[in-house]
Amino acid sequence: MNEAQRSKGLGAAARVTALAGSVMDLHVRIALQEVDREKRRIISGGIFLAMGGTLMLMALLASEGAFFLWTQDAFDWSPIYSLSIITLTNLFLAGLSLRIGGQLTKGPYLRETMEGLSKTTKAVLGQS
Repeated sequence: MNEAQRSKGLGAAARVTALAGSVMDLHVRIALQEVDREKRRIISGGIFLAMGGTLMLMALLASEGAFFLWTQDAFDWSPIYSLSIITLTNLFLAGLSLRIGGQLTKGPYLRETMEGLSKTTKAVLGQS
């Protein structure tokens, strides 16, 4: 193999390498744009979930107030008895929800996921 053939072969390899590098750069740029869009989508979704949760809590309080007044009027229950029924119902539903939620969130997690959750929890709780 002479010197001219060797330089042609190296030139072709350099062009293929440059092409692969530019394709990878394009791929990385597109991936970063997708991450940015997904980040905005997740943040927007979290804001709407928080608004929905707040409004649901306010509706729950209003319905419990209406139930309290209704039991006072319809059954002539004492305020303590009415509030006790509401409280026990809330405790039962909260326990049931926590039990179901705990079962649904069980499962194998990646080590990185667990480390991230641990760091986030420590940061939120103010621990080092």
